[in-house]
Amino acid sequence: MTNGAASNIIWIGTYTPDGGGRADGIGAARAHQDGSLEWLGTAVEAQSPSFVAVHPKLPVVYAAAEQRRKVQAYRRLGDFGLEPYGEPLAAGEATCHIAVDPGGRFVTAACWGDGQVLLYELDADGGMTGRFPAAASVDPHSALSPGNPRQSRAHASLMLRDGRVMTTDLGHDTLRIWNYEPGTGLVADHEVVLPYGSGPRHMVEHPSGSVFIVSEYSAEVFVVRPEAGTYELVFRGPATAGGSQEGDSAAEICLDPQGNFAYAGVRGSNVISVLQVAADGTELIPVKDVDSGGNWPRHHLVRGSWLHVAHERSDNIATFELDPATGLPGPMLHNLPTPSPTALVPATGPATTPATAS
Repeated sequence: MTNGAASNIIWIGTYTPDGGGRADGIGAARAHQDGSLEWLGTAVEAQSPSFVAVHPKLPVVYAAAEQRRKVQAYRRLGDFGLEPYGEPLAAGEATCHIAVDPGGRFVTAACWGDGQVLLYELDADGGMTGRFPAAASVDPHSALSPGNPRQSRAHASLMLRDGRVMTTDLGHDTLRIWNYEPGTGLVADHEVVLPYGSGPRHMVEHPSGSVFIVSEYSAEVFVVRPEAGTYELVFRGPATAGGSQEGDSAAEICLDPQGNFAYAGVRGSNVISVLQVAADGTELIPVKDVDSGGNWPRHHLVRGSWLHVAHERSDNIATFELDPATGLPGPMLHNLPTPSPTALVPATGPATTPATAS
């Protein structure tokens, strides 16, 4: 199998019956040049692998077993297969997101249920070794205001280009920035507190150095920018052009390849909002809300000129072509039935075979 063929594979995180879903494990699809996706099947049976991540250099995939409080490494086999690599390691309650260091040194897991952020060091073959809970910078059960306790709910990790790690805490409306220390794990650097009740969920780093955040509860976008190494909040605005509706829940944010537009998904209204990146990466201006092509757009991916949107509740991935000038999606050009998709992650690097796997 060639590297080019391997790079056309997209791993699909899912919910299985233990998480209320209909999938059997990690799914696999092949992306074609016309933007369409071809369902290849279940790459490996797994229990609610709701988020997956890939090693930057090795044919190894990592997944969160959300309902089982574990993380598991998998090794690529053949065209699109996966097999467990090592034993699953313990995580926290409702482990909902996993990310890999660009240098292949470690994996992080964010746990929505109890607020934990965990780090797993990797060996030279991509296997998970040491497990390190992050040193808590706040009591995860403490009250944010008198008489109103809120549970810490870690939701995602972002590997920053300067080597630090940023995590979101939905429950405490906080961004946490960490440093990695080998043999110790994540050590707190500083925090950015967002407006009360916003619920920061997912993030993406812009080429300017700014980080864009979408908030689940308030359906807003925020921009934080590093000033002398410390991130500061520089912008707050709506995530959609039409405003949020009752029952809306924002999900994912990502960028087009040029960094000119951001795309925010909102469940409930079931839209993808196109936002223009303005003021040298310090502002996000809503342009238009577009029907996402299904029910409950849990996650979406921009890949070249294509936008793929995974709909958890309607069991489909909708594909749109993006206009490079306006950033707007055209009509839905392809619809792929897929059971309970929750994450879309491109594969990288070549596959292995059972004979050559280490």
